[in-house]
Amino acid sequence: MTDLVRKFDALVLGAGAAGLLCAIEAGKRGRRVAVLERGERPGKKILISGGGRCNFTNLDCRPGNFISSNAHFAKSALARYTPADFIALVEKHGIAYHEKTLGQLFCDHSARDIARMLETECQAAGVQIVTGCDIREVRRTDGFIVRSDSAEFHAPVLVVATGGLSIPKLGATSMGYDLARQFGLSIQPTRPALVPLVLGEKDRTEYCDLAGVSAEVLASTGRQSFREKMLITHRGLSGPAILQISSYWAPPHPIEIDLAPGREVCAAILRAKTRNIGAARTALQAVLPKRLAVRWLDLHAPRAWANQDLHQLELLTHKWTIEPAGTEGYEKAEVTAGGVDTDELSSKTMEARKIPGLFFVGEVVDVTGQLGGFNFQWAWASGAAAGRSL
Repeated sequence: MTDLVRKFDALVLGAGAAGLLCAIEAGKRGRRVAVLERGERPGKKILISGGGRCNFTNLDCRPGNFISSNAHFAKSALARYTPADFIALVEKHGIAYHEKTLGQLFCDHSARDIARMLETECQAAGVQIVTGCDIREVRRTDGFIVRSDSAEFHAPVLVVATGGLSIPKLGATSMGYDLARQFGLSIQPTRPALVPLVLGEKDRTEYCDLAGVSAEVLASTGRQSFREKMLITHRGLSGPAILQISSYWAPPHPIEIDLAPGREVCAAILRAKTRNIGAARTALQAVLPKRLAVRWLDLHAPRAWANQDLHQLELLTHKWTIEPAGTEGYEKAEVTAGGVDTDELSSKTMEARKIPGLFFVGEVVDVTGQLGGFNFQWAWASGAAAGRSL
């Protein structure tokens, strides 16, 4: 046990998006805050997000863009820290940004701009960021004691912002869930979300040599649908439409894919004087990527070319049904669904109802955003909710 004891008003575990925003808001209110980060630098997940450009929020953020066992939980925090609030911070620092599609805001230059902005705000608020801090023990007496190899940190308040299980190569661990269990809080089962899907052996054999082919599709499961790009990979399917639907999919349920949403595939063949594989290939290549059109007909072309056969081909093209063998797992998942049960937390402050002074924010909580900047907005909003109430 080290003799070095450092005392603060609040300790934040994790220097990701939620933890840094929480620390900034608390520091601005005169709290002495230390952020303890296991990695060698803060904001590692921020730096790789959005292809290195950081999709830092979404203009069209609504509670319906989030998955949780309690659909109402996120409403309070999201209403009190909006995309406009974070955009104002971005503009204060002169960071150039643009809207890509569907309300998604990206940095013009680099995700480093956002990480640097947060570090600058922490410095201005008097927040201390301690990197390379491998936490060995957390316990509660009259306050909280966090022990690392080199020091003991004491504070009456502890904020857990350790993230989920996604992208373990960046240092993701189960620490947040372990701490929740240690203090008697329940966990909603975790699973990879916003993750590529792996196809079964038959579908892999038939389609995965087309890796790199992409098309705009409508992917659906249950009552949820997303119309965006799909990408065929060496093991299955990816792209925005697939990442989105993956968060809602659970085996053994199928996923339906409309390969030509809003377009008629066989109309040109029906009108043609000559109906054969050549005419069909020409018609499908006008709607689908060429390689996919050829493969689709290789697998599904009718034996005859009667109207009934063509109607069946049309139906199949709009309702390709697949039963994924699984996902690519946490290694490729952008986020972790599930987490600390929202029934355990105050929706206004993120404080644990059973344990005064203990807060959970960001991805570790059972609130998961859709693709497009929503998970960052939840990080900012939940972090701000906790930071303003410490």
